[in-house]
Amino acid sequence: MAEDYILKVENLHKTFTSKKISVRAVTDVSFNIKKGETIGIVGESGCGKTTLGRCIVRGIEATEGKVIYKSLHGKEYDFLNIDKKTMKNIRKEIQMIFQDPYSSLNPRMTVLDIIKEPLRANFPKMSKNEMEERVKDIAAKVGLNTSYLMRYPHAFSGGQRQRVGIARALVLKPQIIVCDEAVSALDVSIQAQVINLLRDLQKEMQLTYIFISHDLSVVEHISDKVGVMYLGKMVEFANTEEMFKRPMHPYTEALLSAVPVADPSIKIERIALDGEIPNPANPPSGCYFHERCRYCISKCRTDVPEQEEISPGRFVACHRAKELDLRGFEYEE
Repeated sequence: MAEDYILKVENLHKTFTSKKISVRAVTDVSFNIKKGETIGIVGESGCGKTTLGRCIVRGIEATEGKVIYKSLHGKEYDFLNIDKKTMKNIRKEIQMIFQDPYSSLNPRMTVLDIIKEPLRANFPKMSKNEMEERVKDIAAKVGLNTSYLMRYPHAFSGGQRQRVGIARALVLKPQIIVCDEAVSALDVSIQAQVINLLRDLQKEMQLTYIFISHDLSVVEHISDKVGVMYLGKMVEFANTEEMFKRPMHPYTEALLSAVPVADPSIKIERIALDGEIPNPANPPSGCYFHERCRYCISKCRTDVPEQEEISPGRFVACHRAKELDLRGFEYEE
């Protein structure tokens, strides 16, 4: 992968352990992201998308691997191998927008205090007036009426609450934002408004997004590159246009076939995946996807496929990636 990056994830693993079992939530995930790019992370529920995002921001501690961040000053930091004091100093440069705008906001705090809270934690010497001016500026940027800042979250709709969450993430002027299902709890029309807002803010503030979602139509609209996860592994990573036009992993093909098209005259070949996602505490041998794959051969059942760079910037973990001709968004009318 290219060395021109703002964030580099290398061989990231996260295993949750208890007295009886160990669950591999994220297994050997690697990718790079350049400044100003958006990378979409997609997959079924339980595939490890959110765990990956939380490991990147160190909301939870990864088991092993590296998350290397190149700061504003050009210095590199490995988030997983720095002390808490250093992490606190650079944490303001990578923020997170959470999935549920109803539970992620403190109902006992005004919107002003919610957005101001990160400033209090990271800039204790900033005056009250400076904080409030920063909050009003960010609130205006995300489309919040500044006259409503003294209200409490219950007075706002879901879309307005998510704008508060976006403002809270932006108030520290970060470089990277991890959007964890940031629009999944919103109505479709509000989703479009929030997505367009995120894109406008990205251009204005030179933001870099890691956009976690299960909705491929949203990911296609906002992402420059897409990583597809299955049972904790990154099975395909590629430019968005290339992946949607011609997927190279059978799981990606199945996901794309499920994307609805708002045209009844277009016929789509739905690819039904048999069975459920395997138990991550006891994953199958070989390729994790082989039990549900219609292209499975004997090698898939025994040998673990390595992630291979098929073409520049395109990585696939499939034994048959080069020989299969899979369908993307090429519909038969």
